[in-house]
Amino acid sequence: MSGAVRPAELARAGWGTLLLLAPRRVLGVLDGSAPDERAVLVARVLGGRHLLQAVVTLAVPSPATSRAGAVVDLLHAASSGVLVRLDPSRVRSIVVDAVLATGWAVLSLRDADPGR
Repeated sequence: MSGAVRPAELARAGWGTLLLLAPRRVLGVLDGSAPDERAVLVARVLGGRHLLQAVVTLAVPSPATSRAGAVVDLLHAASSGVLVRLDPSRVRSIVVDAVLATGWAVLSLRDADPGR
């Protein structure tokens, strides 16, 4: 894999930064209500995860890193089913996050095998 710019990882870094810096605003837009402290904490943790993954993937661009990132994204998306059961009031933001995680998994797998 070359050192080419990876727009999906830059977008991931932006999303992670947004969740870290403005979780209340993001959750308010997605859910239409003021988030509680637990939702803000979860958003910040997920933002940190996305930002860390983007940094690692950009710093060590390899098929193995991309595949590992895809696995993390798929586990993240799968955990959304549990989160919806724990907090059904946040279903919209949880589904958006799951869709984004799934999308990044697909893009990571594409980056892992650019010849496909």
